[in-house]
Amino acid sequence: MDSLAHPVPGQVASASDAAPAPGRGANGPLTDVEFSAAVVAVTTAFGDPTRRRIYLFAREQADGVTASDVAEQFALHPNVARHHLDKLAAGGYLEVFVSRNTSARAGRPSKGYRVSGQAGGLEVPIKGSDLLITLLGRSLALLSPADAETMAEQVGEEYGRELASQMSAGDEQRSFRSALHAVADALTAHGFAAHAENRGTSLLLIKDNCPFFDTAKQHPVICAVDRGMVRGMLASLYGGDRVLGTESSRALGDDACITVV
Repeated sequence: MDSLAHPVPGQVASASDAAPAPGRGANGPLTDVEFSAAVVAVTTAFGDPTRRRIYLFAREQADGVTASDVAEQFALHPNVARHHLDKLAAGGYLEVFVSRNTSARAGRPSKGYRVSGQAGGLEVPIKGSDLLITLLGRSLALLSPADAETMAEQVGEEYGRELASQMSAGDEQRSFRSALHAVADALTAHGFAAHAENRGTSLLLIKDNCPFFDTAKQHPVICAVDRGMVRGMLASLYGGDRVLGTESSRALGDDACITVV
């Protein structure tokens, strides 16, 4: 596997510059769920050798790169280059920005990608903390069940829209299938180990891990947060208000959390 370490020219990487050892985060040992999510997130982002080379290329460009830059550098179709860049962005390794390209027609915004500050040492972008999740669950428990579910889904939806704005700035709206896969990638980066599947005329979003798991077992209403995240991301990436159904939940004893879209 290609090395992802990339020291600044003229400097020697020290042990303190290295990413945390597998199974250990910046604040101590990872839980089993966090470690599993970390493995999935890194594999999703860097399992493809071309994507690893694209990431290293992006690290070398102080002003960031565009899909056209990557397509030219690696002899790829622009759509393929954009797919790789979006995968890296969904994992938190690249951040998206929009600038005016004077060579583009009518001053059309150009979508660029640059290395995310949080990815300097390739720390896995595990989001949230056990304490905050526990406090959220206990806070929701103080409300009536209906109010708690409404609030949890609303918070998740707002955060989902914020995530989508980072993935889609300056880009054309995606197909629904493409949008759902982008949602799965973003959820994976947040510890859900998610993927999309077809089932007849329906599309399923399957999440094999849950960063809320212990708290969700005590307060299942917290599952409305990730349902809201899915709704918010889909609304921004594709448009419209999709009807989502929960088919199964790990918090209720099922093998996976499955959302039917």
